[in-house]
Amino acid sequence: MNSILLFISGPEIMVIMLIVVMVFGADKIPEIARGLGKGMRQVKDATNDIKKEIKESSEKQGIDTSVADDLSKGASEEFKRVKQDIDDITGPIKRNL
Repeated sequence: MNSILLFISGPEIMVIMLIVVMVFGADKIPEIARGLGKGMRQVKDATNDIKKEIKESSEKQGIDTSVADDLSKGASEEFKRVKQDIDDITGPIKRNL
């Protein structure tokens, strides 16, 4: 199975990594990765805080949030079912690249 991330294959990722090493140097790459990790963590924490505030506010106002949870659970199950159907249909015609 060929792994593709955002339509970028292995050789393209290697070229991008080579360019990053040439531009920033091998010493700076861990610092850049650490900064990106911290930034992603801050975004995740902010998102969780916003979700928490919305949930607390809706509970304070007496709004039932279980409906939204049920809808998202049902949608997730439906997406899985559709994906499985597509995999079943396209299974025989997939090519190994």
